[in-house]
Order: sequence, then structure tokens, then C-alpha cells
Amino acid sequence: MEAKTGERVAARLYIQNTAGEWFFADSAATNGTAIPYARTNRVNPASVECHTTLSAHPFRAELPPGSYTFTIERGKEFHPFTKAVEVGTTPVSLKFELSRWVNMAKLNWFSGETHVHRSLVELPTLVLAEDLNVAFPQTYWAIEGFTPPTHSPKNGTTEIPAKLIRADDTHVIWPRNTEYEIYRFSGKVHNLGGMFILNHREPFTLGAPPMRPIAEAAHRQGALLDMDKHDRAWSLMLVPVMKIDLFELANNCLWRAPFAFTNFNLPAPAFMNLPDAGHSGGERDWADYGFMSYYALLNCGFRLRPTAGCASGVHPVPLGFGRVYVHCLNGFSYEDWIKDLDAGRSFVTTGPMLLARINGEVIGTQFKLRPGESRRVKISATILSEQPVTRIELVVNGEVIPASTQKPVRNGDGAFEIPFTANVQVNGTSWIVLRCWEERADGRVRFAHTAPSWFDDASRPLRPRRAEAAWLVERMTEEIELNTGVLPPATVDEFRQAKLIYEQILNTAR
Repeated sequence: MEAKTGERVAARLYIQNTAGEWFFADSAATNGTAIPYARTNRVNPASVECHTTLSAHPFRAELPPGSYTFTIERGKEFHPFTKAVEVGTTPVSLKFELSRWVNMAKLNWFSGETHVHRSLVELPTLVLAEDLNVAFPQTYWAIEGFTPPTHSPKNGTTEIPAKLIRADDTHVIWPRNTEYEIYRFSGKVHNLGGMFILNHREPFTLGAPPMRPIAEAAHRQGALLDMDKHDRAWSLMLVPVMKIDLFELANNCLWRAPFAFTNFNLPAPAFMNLPDAGHSGGERDWADYGFMSYYALLNCGFRLRPTAGCASGVHPVPLGFGRVYVHCLNGFSYEDWIKDLDAGRSFVTTGPMLLARINGEVIGTQFKLRPGESRRVKISATILSEQPVTRIELVVNGEVIPASTQKPVRNGDGAFEIPFTANVQVNGTSWIVLRCWEERADGRVRFAHTAPSWFDDASRPLRPRRAEAAWLVERMTEEIELNTGVLPPATVDEFRQAKLIYEQILNTAR
């Protein structure tokens, strides 16, 4: 139950004994729900996620005598609760109280996740237990080249309604979303990668590739296009060809469980200065690889808005571990939330809360500069976190500026809090983001990262760094060579189209 209100709340429960074995609970109420979840990563067997999602009802667990650790979590805004429990031969009665360290809804910030593989039957309980305001399950999932998502063997059997599903007034599911994750052609493995179509009304009957007709059909429906991981074969082609809207800064390789995919699909370029020449790395390296890929695309003129998706249902990760918070000025409505997500009034987090303003305006605001104007910009923020934030950084046009080493203090809700202000000078078209890091005692990291705020001077457009634009051209050259003679010419032509766009951008580079 919630400590302040005394109300029962849905939550996620972990039960583990001293031997490391996991156990699952059942609901003790006839109208209650208990959803077990158990996933182990094939690459790293230590990456394990075993929990039960419980509705707001009493639960029971049948356990052999022994010593156990019970851990209760509810989304991002509650302190985790852990209790050691001795089980003997007589029943044990327990009560768990969860305390909030922040209430983002009261501040008009509402969370969502855009890459979900949980069923429509489970999701009403899950979004309440994770306090996730909006979920986008990929109910259509194309995996075979040229086969429409409506004919995919990955699709579930539940009928997919064309209307919003409400768990309650502020926790909802938009059920019609499509993932094109093409990794087979005529039954043979040829992995291109994935992307998501969010918030569409009608099912897609187009097979992939090519991708441009799919993008045009999606945008006609008012849907948003979301790019999966940046290191997939076709990811950087999709951005200019499909006119991708969203970039997953917190993606489905970042989990509550230990990091697993240390061997990246494609190595990071040399200019990113990542360890091992970018061929592999740890959790922080992976996050940096994503951030710098995002910054390169921003510098090349692609104004992608950030989002988050963890692929719960496939990977060992709870729903909403990485999530995007969207600012809705007038309180929650799904219509406003999706509009404000598209506008970039948002930040992405795997842990901390980053409440930032640029010149007094909510992050994501676009400002007009007079031709030739140089403007002093004030950044103000409050950073709240369940664990101490160790670093705060400004990023201006891709340049990372260490901004604060101020130590956080505990507030009345038990959160660590840091007030932050900084000033920067912008000259010509520019973008600014703020990001922060929790470096945890176990070596893990969690972060928050705002959407960019833009300053536009039509007389001085933003020019990318030469290394960034050259990397994008090089990536398309590599994919053209790999796919020529393997995929149909019309498919390879999309890489050529992207290469031409990137070459034109490279001609403007500094």
C-alpha cells in the first residue's frame, strides 16, 4: 500500500531465496490479478528478470521454509522496498508500504513507453503497477521481408481495437502500433533492423522494404515513426528516407538486470572515442554511443524528438524501465500527450527526474533569433533522484560541457535534489540539451536526458562536424555493398537515396 494514503496500489514483486532461486505470487482476491514474468538473456545468463506484477489486492505466495528477500517496486517514482523474511511451517502475514520520492503527475509530467511487447490482456494491470501513463504495444510485428505485418506469425490472437484502452483516467494503452523488424527474407536470415509506427488507426498491408511508401502511409494517418536502436543495419537510412520522428535514447538494451549486449551490432565510429575502437563496450559506452549518434543526426538537421522503449515481453526488463516523460500543461489527456511528445516537450530517463527550463520555457521550445543575433541563454533545472546524481552536463550542438559537481541533498520526500542554473551563449542556429547521470555503487549507471531546445537563425544554419556527416555517408556505402545482389534493387536504392542526402549535408560540414 502507499504509505501516505494507506491505499492499496498495484506493484511489482520479487521473491528470491538465499540460494538465488526465484518464486512467484498469486492474487488472494477473486477479482485480483497476478502476472508472472521470467526472462533470462541468452548472451548474459546473469541478466535475469523474475517478478510478479500484482493488482491492488492482497496476494499470497506458497514458499518452502527458508530465508527470502522480498522486493517491491512501482515504476520510477517510489522508493523500492526490500524486506528479509523468514518462512517456517506456519503462515506469515506481511504488509508492505511504498513511499513516493516524487509525484510527477502533480507537476504535469506524464510517462510513456513506445516499445512494448506485452499483451492487451496484461497491460491494464501492468501500466497501473508501473505507474506508466501511456503504453504502445507493438500488436502488429512484421519480421519477414515483403510480408505485411497483418500476416506476421508474431502477431497475437487478441482482437486489436481501434480505440484507446483505459486502465483509469490517467493510465492508458493505444493498441494499434506496428513494428517492422525485418531479419528474414524467404526464410533466410538477413538482419536489417527495426522501427515502430505509433498511434496509427488502420492496419498496414504493405510489406517491407521499401520503407518510403510505409512512412507516407503512416504520416497520412497521423502516426509517429520511432527509430529502434542506432546500431542496426538500416537505422541511419531510415532517418532521411522515412522522415523518422522519434529516437529511442533509452532503448531495449538498457535494463534493470545487468547489461548484456557488449558486442554492438555495428562498431561506433572513431570520432566518438569509445573504448575498444567502438567494437564493444559496457552500459555507459552503449548509452554514449546512442547519445553521440543522436547528436550527429541533430547536427545534420534531423530534428528527432527523444523517446524510450525497453521491449518488455521479449527482454529481461520490466515495463517502463526506460521511459519518456512528457509535459502536458493542462493535465493528462492522451491527445495532448501524443501531441506534446511530438513537439519534444519531454525528457527520457532510466532513473532521475530532470525538470528543466530554457529561458523560462519548458524544454523542447523553439526560439527565433534575429539574423546575426548572439543570445545569452539561461538554463534552470531541478534534478530529483532516488539515488544521488553524480554528474550534470550541458550539451550544445554536440559539445558536452561539464556543468555541475554540486552535491545533492535529501528533501522531505527522501529524494536527492539538486537545483541547477547555467548560462551559455548561442551564435547562429543551435540546440541545447541537459543530461545527468547516477553512477551507482554496483557499477551500474542510470541517466536522464532532455529533448533539445532549438534556437533558429535563418541566416546562419547549423553545420555538422565533418566527421559526423562523413560517418553517415560511410555507413550508407557499406550497406549498399552488403545488400547489392542480395536484396532487390528497389530496396538497395533507398540506401542510395539516403547516401545522396548525407553527401549533400557533408558538402556543408565544418
